[in-house]
Amino acid sequence: MISAQRQPGGRYAAWRKIWHGAEALVTAGGWPARLAALLGAPANVAVEHHDVEAPTALGRASTLRIAFAADFHAGPTTQDELIENAVQQLTAVAPDILLLGGDFVSIRAAYARPLARRLEQIPAPLGRFAVLGNHDIWADGPAVERHLLDAGIEVLTNRSTQLPEPFGNVSICGLDDHTSGTPDAAAAFKGSQDVRIVLMHAPSGLLDIGDRRFRVALCGHTHGGQVSLPNGRPIKVAHGPLSRRYNAGRFELGGGRTLLVSRGVGCTTVPVRANAQAAVMTCNIRVVQADGRTLPV
Repeated sequence: MISAQRQPGGRYAAWRKIWHGAEALVTAGGWPARLAALLGAPANVAVEHHDVEAPTALGRASTLRIAFAADFHAGPTTQDELIENAVQQLTAVAPDILLLGGDFVSIRAAYARPLARRLEQIPAPLGRFAVLGNHDIWADGPAVERHLLDAGIEVLTNRSTQLPEPFGNVSICGLDDHTSGTPDAAAAFKGSQDVRIVLMHAPSGLLDIGDRRFRVALCGHTHGGQVSLPNGRPIKVAHGPLSRRYNAGRFELGGGRTLLVSRGVGCTTVPVRANAQAAVMTCNIRVVQADGRTLPV
């Protein structure tokens, strides 16, 4: 299902249109990524593992295994090997579901087609779900959505979906991008089950969610700074009011809510990362007994 009424470009400032038009001309042919590879830019992708305790039953099963990735940025500044390595890592995780946090492309929506076909090959028996990021919306959100849908990836724009049994008490709530989309948290949470997993593009989506209850929210957008100081402090942060506060990692927000922010896979503007290694995530949601033991699978 294509998101209703989404216009190509979204909320896209005039100066950004000029900038991205110039970027498309300067990077024609994808030479920045090829040059970065020739100069030895690393293409390894880390896997970050997280365990989250569920407040109530997930359904008949006790552990839900999620794989999450964001910010592939398929296009002229991301090495093809980076994307391939990310796909291999996600496949090795053997998740129940695959969640994708947007920014599939940079500059051109057409880059989403071959990327989506790669993501389609990742086994995820309970489904593959996505939201769009600001770069997808700027490139042409409806076109990116079509490429994802053609590959069997369901796009959750301001809506939720209930997982099938044995996880019938779990809903994935997808929220549109905070800065460039039209986020509607009320619609995203409507009809959702007791265990809510929020899928959004950027940490600033928390401002749209407000005090609504969820167990874990997963997002990217920040790239962990992409180019950071040795201590991980970003030299420049991605736009958005919460991008510096929640730059990368795990954050306990209180009220039983956890935020996981991925450094993402690809590169934008410049084809390198420094002190912000490309990464994907796993998140195991487990039901825990009163005595602290995990229930058997």
